Amino acid sequence: MGSAAILLPDGLLRGARQRPSPNQDPRPDPADVSLLVIHNISLPPDRFGGPWIDALFTNTLDPKAHPYFETIHTLRVSAHLCIFRDGRVTQYVPFGRRAWHAGVSSFEGRERCNDFSIGIEMEGCDSKPFTARQYARLARVTAALLAAYPRLTPQRITGHSDIAPGRKTDPGPCFDWTRYRGALTGKVGA
Repeated sequence: MGSAAILLPDGLLRGARQRPSPNQDPRPDPADVSLLVIHNISLPPDRFGGPWIDALFTNTLDPKAHPYFETIHTLRVSAHLCIFRDGRVTQYVPFGRRAWHAGVSSFEGRERCNDFSIGIEMEGCDSKPFTARQYARLARVTAALLAAYPRLTPQRITGHSDIAPGRKTDPGPCFDWTRYRGALTGKVGA
């Protein structure tokens, strides 16, 4: 993916595989991109690989492919990006549009985080470490986002569990916030 530069005004990430999700809509204020939310996802739970994340975000998940899918195949969710275990990136929603990733949420007293946030999924789970390639790619993508969106700052990067406490646990205890934040400041290698 190279330098991970955002292509404005279309809000697409250069080098990312584009797989548009129907689960998106206009932001109430397109100029107010001011929060980055880190998630984790694995389908089926705790398993990696396969077409299932794409299928979930494009409303094509086959409920018969796995028993767990019977419980989630009707969900209408998306994220702006997913960073897979090998560092590949797929973009589902342009950054200037609202992805449906946060659900019922609040950051610093402001509700409806989807309205003003970018959601990045990391292929992973709460019980297994993320890969070096994922951290390196996440740091590059984050740097590009920080450069493109002036209201987005390192202090306005959070986990899904922080904006939906008690409801969500991701990115989970295996996500190394120190490593990630260090990579952003150049203090720790990714």
